[in-house]
Amino acid sequence: MTRFSGLLVAVVVGAGLTLSACSSGGDGSTESQAGKVGVILPDTKSSVRWETKDRPALESAFTQAGVPYTIQNAEGSADTMATIADSMIADGVTVLAIVNLDSDSGASIQQKAAAQGVKTIDYDRLTLGGSADAYISFDNTKVGELQGRGLVDCLGDRQANVLSLNGSPTDNNASLFSAGAHSVLDRTPSVRIVGEQAVPDWDTDKAVTIFEQMYTAADGRVDGVYAANDGLAGSVISILEKNQRAGQVPVTGQDATVEGLQNILAGTQCMTVYKSATEEAGALADAAIALATGQPVNTTATSRDDTGKRDVPSVLLQPQAITKQNVNVVFDDGGQSKDEVCAGQFAAMCTAAGIS
Repeated sequence: MTRFSGLLVAVVVGAGLTLSACSSGGDGSTESQAGKVGVILPDTKSSVRWETKDRPALESAFTQAGVPYTIQNAEGSADTMATIADSMIADGVTVLAIVNLDSDSGASIQQKAAAQGVKTIDYDRLTLGGSADAYISFDNTKVGELQGRGLVDCLGDRQANVLSLNGSPTDNNASLFSAGAHSVLDRTPSVRIVGEQAVPDWDTDKAVTIFEQMYTAADGRVDGVYAANDGLAGSVISILEKNQRAGQVPVTGQDATVEGLQNILAGTQCMTVYKSATEEAGALADAAIALATGQPVNTTATSRDDTGKRDVPSVLLQPQAITKQNVNVVFDDGGQSKDEVCAGQFAAMCTAAGIS
């Protein structure tokens, strides 16, 4: 991954979004006479999806649409993201899509962009108090509902003590995931949440420490765990393994990562939630093209931003719950490689699960 220090980044989209009279740079950027689009991803820490799934899906979507592009990663630094955004704006971008690291820094970027007449898109995470012209994501409350329902199904009818390990408190999506999960878990009489904490920056190392402290505080009387994504689930499973409970305590996840799917096959994670990067990237490309050509974005919903006191025009896609019974859904959609997931010790597990 590239780390940035005042890096100037720009991509230029031709007035007719054609590639005529364009020259391509080594970073995937392309210059022409007018119009520019840029995308800034947040990090490589909160989830492996940003670089392994979103970047290639976005590259494919923009290439197929004939849209010149550049995609850069802020590597978890709000200052770096602001520097990249400032450089893009200075170089004349007309459309800027960001996955904010927190709402305050994201809103500041969008305010600067708006002052220069730059259209902005919130990708995956809504910037509270921001000014994005459109928001492209999944129905994140639904994600939480699927996680909550998945955990209840894995627990069965038994009385269960549950620990909740939420995502970053600065990520609005994490709040929506948690709210969705609570809407299911709180209505299930057999479930009792005995501990709940958020993990700063989705940091999986911090998650190990936080979950171990929660597990100890509960005296190990834990029957199920709500983990907001596969990375956090992996942290949870490491502590359960340490206590010889892995596979006995159902754990949720999200993103259908290679590790998450392998944990499901091994029986140490009960489910994950699949969100097609190809579908989300395609929706972002469509929105960027519309804004770059002065057309309205074909939105399907609105998302409430109470901080900004506005309803943000949105495209909210539908997530899908994944268990051992339907792992093939991810493979069939190209979300993961069957060869990679089913490598080594997992080959026999894939065969046993009917994956050939």
